[in-house]
Amino acid sequence: MHTKTKQSLGVYIHIPFCIKKCNYCDFLSFQGKQTEQENYVSALIREIVTWGQFYGKKGRDYKVATIYFGGGTPSVLESVYIQKIFSALENNYTIKPDAEITIECNPKTADYNKFCSYLKTGINRLSIGLQSIHNNELKQIGRIHTWEDFLKTYQAAKSAGFSNINLDIMSALPDQTYDSYHKTLEQVVHLRPTHISSYSLIIEEETPFSDMYRQGLLHLPDEDLERQMYYDTNKFLEQNGYHRYEISNYAKTGYESKHNSSYWKRKNYLGFGLGASSLVDNIRFQNVDNFAQYIERYFQKNEKDSNNIEEILPYYKEVQILSGKEQMEEFMFLGLRMTEGISKERFERIFERNFEEIYGKVCSRLANRGLIFCEGDKVRLTNRGIDVSNQVLAEFLL
Repeated sequence: MHTKTKQSLGVYIHIPFCIKKCNYCDFLSFQGKQTEQENYVSALIREIVTWGQFYGKKGRDYKVATIYFGGGTPSVLESVYIQKIFSALENNYTIKPDAEITIECNPKTADYNKFCSYLKTGINRLSIGLQSIHNNELKQIGRIHTWEDFLKTYQAAKSAGFSNINLDIMSALPDQTYDSYHKTLEQVVHLRPTHISSYSLIIEEETPFSDMYRQGLLHLPDEDLERQMYYDTNKFLEQNGYHRYEISNYAKTGYESKHNSSYWKRKNYLGFGLGASSLVDNIRFQNVDNFAQYIERYFQKNEKDSNNIEEILPYYKEVQILSGKEQMEEFMFLGLRMTEGISKERFERIFERNFEEIYGKVCSRLANRGLIFCEGDKVRLTNRGIDVSNQVLAEFLL
C-alpha cells in the first residue's frame, strides 16, 4: 500500500537565560532565578505538548529532522531540564533517527559531566561561543570567559565524545587589530572544529555598545580594516579545508548546519519558547516576548487550550499568513544567502510561475553589475554580491 511521505520539520527551543548579557547582544536573554527557570521549563514543555497535537504524533506526524537549543545560553540550565525538554519532544513528536540535535553553550557554563549528559540525552552537535582568543578583547565585549576557560570547555566536550562542534568567532571588535584577528583564525583552525561561524560586529540598538558608540567611547576598526578582516576570513578558512556554504558560515564537507540551512531553504519549523518564531505551511507566527505573559499562557492548563490552531494563534505576538508574493520574495532573499544559490526549476515547481517572468529583469540587471551569477538552473551571489548582500537581496522584493 502506498503511504504519503511525511514532511520534515525543524524545531527551535529558545532558552533565554544568561549569566551575564554581552555588551553587543540584543537577543532576548536575561539572568534567571532558579524558580523562573523551573517555571519556564514547565511552560515550555506545555507549549511543546500543545503543538504536538497538530504537528506531532497525534496530529499530521511530521518527522523532526533537526532540533536546536538556542538562547541566551542553554547550557546555563541544569542538565535535568534539558533532559525533560527533550523527553517532551520525544513523547510528542516523531524524531528521525539521524536528526541533527544542537545545543549552544558558552565556556564556563558546561563541563565534562554536562557534555556526557547531553550525549546521553541525544544531542549530537555543539555550538560554542568563543568570539576571540584574546582576553582583552573578550573583556571588552563583555564575555564571562577567558581563552583558557574556552580551551578547558572545548577539551571537555571532545573528551566526552562530541565530534561535531561549531565555534563562533567575531571580527571588527573594539581595539581589534588585523594581526589579533588573524591569530584568532589561526588558533581556531588549529583546534579543527567541524564548523565555524564568523560574524562581523554590528552595533545593535539598546545595547551597552550602542550607548558607548554614541558617546564616542568605542574604538572600532575602520571600514578598510573591517573589509580586510572579512576577506581574510574567507581566504584563510578556504585554504584550511572549510568551505563557505552561507554568507557567515563555513564547514568541513558534510558538516554544514542542517538546522540553519532549513531556515534558508524555507522548510517548516516550529519555534518554542519566549519570542521564538515559527514557519509552518506558509504561516509565520512569533511568540510573545514578555516573560510573565509567556508563563501565564503555558504554565497551567486552562480554557485557552484548544484542538483548533485558529484558536491558539491569536495568543501569539505576530501572525502572518504569507501571500504568494511574500513567499517568492523569501525564497529568493533567504536562498541567495547560501553560496549554492537558488534553483529556478525548484522556484517554478513550488510557485507554478515562470521564473524569468517574475525575476528575469532583476537578475539581468544584477548580473550586468557583477553582483549575481546566472548559469543554467542556478542563480547565486558573486563574491562582490556577497560583499553588499543586503542591498542585492533587497532587489528581490517585488
